[in-house]
Amino acid sequence: MTFENPLIEAKNLKKYFPLDKQHTLKAVDDISFALCSGETLGLVGESGCGKSTAGRTLVNLYSPTEGSVFYKGKDVAKLKRRELREFTREAQMIFQDPYASLDPRMTVGDTILEGIDIHRLASGKERLRRVQELLEMVGLRKEHADRYPYEFSGGQRQRIGIARALAVEPKLMVCDEPTSALDVSIQAQVVNLLNRLQKDLGLTYLFISHDLNMVKYISDRVAVMYLGVMVEIAPSEELYSRPEHPYTKALLSAIPLADPCTERQRQRILLEGDVPSPVNPPRGCRFQDRCSSVQEICRKEQPFLKEGSPGHWTACHLR
Repeated sequence: MTFENPLIEAKNLKKYFPLDKQHTLKAVDDISFALCSGETLGLVGESGCGKSTAGRTLVNLYSPTEGSVFYKGKDVAKLKRRELREFTREAQMIFQDPYASLDPRMTVGDTILEGIDIHRLASGKERLRRVQELLEMVGLRKEHADRYPYEFSGGQRQRIGIARALAVEPKLMVCDEPTSALDVSIQAQVVNLLNRLQKDLGLTYLFISHDLNMVKYISDRVAVMYLGVMVEIAPSEELYSRPEHPYTKALLSAIPLADPCTERQRQRILLEGDVPSPVNPPRGCRFQDRCSSVQEICRKEQPFLKEGSPGHWTACHLR
């Protein structure tokens, strides 16, 4: 899988967590993907498949066990101190829980100023003006700068988290399920805000979510993970209209339809069995025990991503 001048690229990325002397949790196990400047890549999959770990490893919150992350063509692990500082400024995260990610002892203004001061992006009165500008940019009022996180609703706290990320003028933002803890009406507001900010500021997003409808709405391309590996990557419209991997088909069949008549009549794909343990994943295809089309080769050899149609990659022996 190759891209011309991607903003950030993961190559054969692995992230393992040792549990004891004999057991290791393979959260992310040899994945490769890239994001081009200004695009949104949606990342979906069941809980525990490694989505959040992949996002955190991409922005260097976790150090890779193996593999590399290249930012603007440079290996992040080999960046010099000044270059690494620039990378940590330009690659930011929006976290799933907007309350847990904010320090309850700091005012909103101090929270936003922290990054500005660390990277010396403003001084004097310009610092406070910048805070007010950021609050208004995310739909809050400038007087909110003197309040504490507990004084806000969940949607407002997520907007504060977005303002904090924007304070250091990032180019890449990893959105780790930024709407999952919010009411449905507030989810739409936050996603529309992210869309507007992307257009205005030229941001690049890795959007991690369980909500397949939300991912379809916001993403240019979608990547599907299962048990630590990528099983399918394709342009958003194509993946939703012509999924190729059995797991992707099962995920999409679970999306509820607005028409109750169609919803009652359609046939869902029900996955049997349990997700294998990431501590001891099966040999061969990770999805073999839950796939209705499994063959002998699936139990012996692990499939790797292959391009079927332009931009549509699938890891399946049957494709």
